[in-house]
Amino acid sequence: MTATQVDLDTPAGPVPGDGGHLNSLDGIRAVAALLVLTLHVASVTGEMYGDTEFSWLVAHGDVGVAIFFVLSGLLLYRPWAAALLGSGRRPDVRVYLWRRALRVLPAYWVAVIAGLVAFHSARLGSVRTWVEWLGLLSIYDPDPWWTGTGPEGLYQMWTLPVEATFYLALPLFGAGVAFLATRRDGDVDRRGSRALVALALLGSVSFAYIALTFWPTWKPTMGMHLPRYLLWFSLGMAVSLLAAWAKARPSGRVSVLCRALGSSAGPCWLISALTFVVASTELTGPRTLSGDTFWASCFKTALYGITAVFLVAPLALSDGRASFADRALGNPVMRFLGRVSYSLFLWHVLVIAALYRLADMKPLTGGFWPVLLVVVPVSVLVAVLSHFLVEQPARRLGLRLGRRRRREPDQ
Repeated sequence: MTATQVDLDTPAGPVPGDGGHLNSLDGIRAVAALLVLTLHVASVTGEMYGDTEFSWLVAHGDVGVAIFFVLSGLLLYRPWAAALLGSGRRPDVRVYLWRRALRVLPAYWVAVIAGLVAFHSARLGSVRTWVEWLGLLSIYDPDPWWTGTGPEGLYQMWTLPVEATFYLALPLFGAGVAFLATRRDGDVDRRGSRALVALALLGSVSFAYIALTFWPTWKPTMGMHLPRYLLWFSLGMAVSLLAAWAKARPSGRVSVLCRALGSSAGPCWLISALTFVVASTELTGPRTLSGDTFWASCFKTALYGITAVFLVAPLALSDGRASFADRALGNPVMRFLGRVSYSLFLWHVLVIAALYRLADMKPLTGGFWPVLLVVVPVSVLVAVLSHFLVEQPARRLGLRLGRRRRREPDQ
């Protein structure tokens, strides 16, 4: 064994991204959900259409979607990244899919049923409506009965079919990246390098797909399909790969890079904030779904990706030790909001719709702050109920399924 091999195989302090569950990532989920909520309050009150800098910022709260997608790529790709670099086994795909289904569908179904019953009773007899919405197929309807991204109370749900498509595709992505990374013999560094190139190619699909949505004519419904957002998912997967790479080579260059990022939350967040400010300008197009352009879509995709990855990466690559970032986003309040963030995302638009119906309020008539101060606590309360009554029982079932599968002998 050479001195170089000894150096590469000897840990140099805590391994980045190997600190187990990171409370601060729960806080990031809360931030993403609250950004989306704020956007929708700004939309219904008309605040997002104002001429102030604040209006432009809140109009781009959909950056929360990019944060969610980066987190999904990061967290779900971890076992594939570990297996690729020799520090773990590939996950059982059947267990993975069942647990994803149990994690997402029950709470989603309850919210969708509530939305259809409360606001779209005329559609309750339509089999097509139930199949589309319960089956996470709404974004694929070529001739929907609603306008925009969805009907009243449910228009934020379009992101769930995108997520579900990514869940289904991830085992294929993981196998494809592994095939390209290991097609020739090589050490950890060679496999890691090839895998990064493969993820870069995967992310570049977003820009090719954006081109297809605009040529020969603009097809706005295509903008809600998975290929449009592969850059954001692949960025999260790349951070996961770097963490696994640092674990496999604790004293290598990638480990040094990860330690630097993991200990630089302040500078990384400054980059994230400045990028978001740039993204909140006319460079990324209008503040509505109409009138979009090819270059504006490309800039928005790239800038939102940079915003999200520089927000998430220093937390994901943390060594688990207490830091300012952990105190800011991993405190008990943010952790709790992060745990209920999925239900908060599902229910806040229904809360907004119910408030406007019950109070006989008219959209686009102002009142951003009063509406926000009502919607936030009510949405959190409903989210807590959904989390403990629906999400948690389904999650426990998924965990039991995973343990039972691990106890089964290999066939």
